[in-house]
Amino acid sequence: MKNRTIILFLFICLLISSAGMTAFCGEINSSAGTSAFPFLKINVSARSVAMGGAFTGLADDESALYYNPAGLTIFDSKRFILGYHNYFYDMQTGFVGYIKPISDSKTIGFYMNYLNYGDFTETNDIGEVTGDFSGGDLLLAATLAIKKSHKISYGGTLKLIYEKLQEFSSTGTAIDLAIKYRSDRGRLGAGLMLQNLGTQLSALGEEKYSLPTTVRGGISYNPRGLPLTIVSDLILPFDNDFIFSLGGEYHKFNPLYLRLGWNSFGDNYRAKGSDDSWAGLSMGVGFDVKKMQLSYSFSPSADLGQSHRITITGEL
Repeated sequence: MKNRTIILFLFICLLISSAGMTAFCGEINSSAGTSAFPFLKINVSARSVAMGGAFTGLADDESALYYNPAGLTIFDSKRFILGYHNYFYDMQTGFVGYIKPISDSKTIGFYMNYLNYGDFTETNDIGEVTGDFSGGDLLLAATLAIKKSHKISYGGTLKLIYEKLQEFSSTGTAIDLAIKYRSDRGRLGAGLMLQNLGTQLSALGEEKYSLPTTVRGGISYNPRGLPLTIVSDLILPFDNDFIFSLGGEYHKFNPLYLRLGWNSFGDNYRAKGSDDSWAGLSMGVGFDVKKMQLSYSFSPSADLGQSHRITITGEL
């Protein structure tokens, strides 16, 4: 009971601080767009994205590598995750991860995350086309998760970041720190995470910028007698206003899973005057195949277009 009270207290504190920040924010946060390596903000995994990106308190599959590394302690065998994301325009992202328990209380993980910008047309000072160029971001990460008790676990991740645009490049390093709570019967979960705390080591130009550091707090709940998991996250970026996400997974038709979610960040995808009411909504399905699960998510993003993700997770 004591551990549960502590976790719920921390989450309530995050909720209050988020509400307070929103009350003082204007139409556009003055820090928006000022962080280096913005690709670090892109959610991974079709399952979690289909539930609005609310996964910090649940963190019960391989994408915990990204959302809450403390969740890795639930695994008792080697696991993998492979993800592909067809992003806006020609941009594409991918996620590859590996998880291995090394003792009854410790689990390690490694992952790679990348973003390909696609091709750009290069012109000279008078507008003549001189060729084309591309760019991208790459993240390499190592994770350690430790189980303190049946209810409480901790996790940390070390990240190395590389960005390239034409002949210019940038590097950085960051850490994630997280804690996860799980009730005795597993129906209630909560998590808290400090994400992307670090520095830019070298910049594309002369000026260096801060990283997109974020505080994430989340809860998950399985109502008694219902084949449903409800999840919710509060996300507090240091360079923007707070984000609220809510979602659910319906698993009555196991091995088929139905997922639906909403994320308040979707409002940013609308052009001024747009009446698109679908921005921020996400949906998807999952299907178990032997020791693997195949997941798909679809996210309409108003004026920017549509976003599709496919993820395969499973046991090695």
